[in-house]
Amino acid sequence: QVQLVESGGGSVQAGGSLRLSCAASGYSNCMGWFRQAPGKEREGVARIYTDNGSTYYADSVKGRFTISQDNAKNTVYLQMNSLKPEDTAMYYCAADRSLFCGGSWAAYKYWGQGTQVTVSS
Repeated sequence: QVQLVESGGGSVQAGGSLRLSCAASGYSNCMGWFRQAPGKEREGVARIYTDNGSTYYADSVKGRFTISQDNAKNTVYLQMNSLKPEDTAMYYCAADRSLFCGGSWAAYKYWGQGTQVTVSS
């Protein structure tokens, strides 16, 4: 069992930045960030293989968001820059111990409670 605790959400104006943190209670090979806006499906934002640091991003956030990790703290971060109103959503941290880190939310067994990000125009 892996418990995930997110923090760092909030409200910001368009063009601003936020950094989300996800502290995990144990090891997972795959950690990712997903988001869900009202009335929309949950979508993958970014994911990282914690063993080798390989990262993957949704096209909508490439060049603006960066996922990183601090293995000593079992913590993953999502640095979000140049935020847009369409980035407004509940952001969830997810983890799984699979060898392959899928892009779909269905590939992740463990989930945090979510943190709200609101970007105003």
